[in-house]
Amino acid sequence: MSRVSTGESVLERGVRIVESFGLDDRTLTVGEIARRSGLHVATASRLIEELVKAGWLERDGRQVRVGVRLWEVASRASPTVGLREAAMPFMEDLHVVTGHHTQLGVLESDEVLFVERLSSPGAVVNYSRIAGRLPLYASSSGLVLLAHASTALQEKIINGPMTAYTAETLHTSRRLRTALAEIRRQQYAFCAGHIYRETTGIAVPVRDAEDVVVAAVSVIVPNDDNARTLIPLLQAAGRGVSRVMSSGFRPAQ
Repeated sequence: MSRVSTGESVLERGVRIVESFGLDDRTLTVGEIARRSGLHVATASRLIEELVKAGWLERDGRQVRVGVRLWEVASRASPTVGLREAAMPFMEDLHVVTGHHTQLGVLESDEVLFVERLSSPGAVVNYSRIAGRLPLYASSSGLVLLAHASTALQEKIINGPMTAYTAETLHTSRRLRTALAEIRRQQYAFCAGHIYRETTGIAVPVRDAEDVVVAAVSVIVPNDDNARTLIPLLQAAGRGVSRVMSSGFRPAQ
């Protein structure tokens, strides 16, 4: 593999260019990509042209966007494809019943990454989306995943910095440690007003054939007296997805 003078490979620089695109970025200019990637404008421009030829990026005048080919390869190769297909029927049922956001999240480093999401007009405030991330300690999905994560990751989050989005956010070590133990006991997370005061997040674990928690199914609903009545629905959905995942399910080809 060829190397540039800094010791960084061309591939590594290409990755930096692709990763310049944030969740809300439909397009970026070459200058914006160069600044975000830390590359010289001429170097960024040259590599962008190579990525355009490969179909990983697309260019329209000064504007650059992620290419369809990159999306196609990433979607086809993603290890979450089978998980998403297994979960979708249960998520659709939850979405019909609640009328609000229904999500599927997985553990990615020290955050929860949302790999699928159903929403509708008039749903409560939107604070996550497909390919969006949230801190593990702040969201119901993140707390379910953290409660079943390794001890090392739990201690890292418990002893690390935590932002209090509201007064209800679990932002102290004692509160978070107590909450994780409770989530393991009851097998769901109920987060009323943890990110926005007007919303409640409810999440349950999804397990694979080895009984390992691989994901969390959640809903985001209004923070009212009706929220707790949805817990049994979430638990049934979580068990349903887990049964499918444990049955040797394979995604459609």
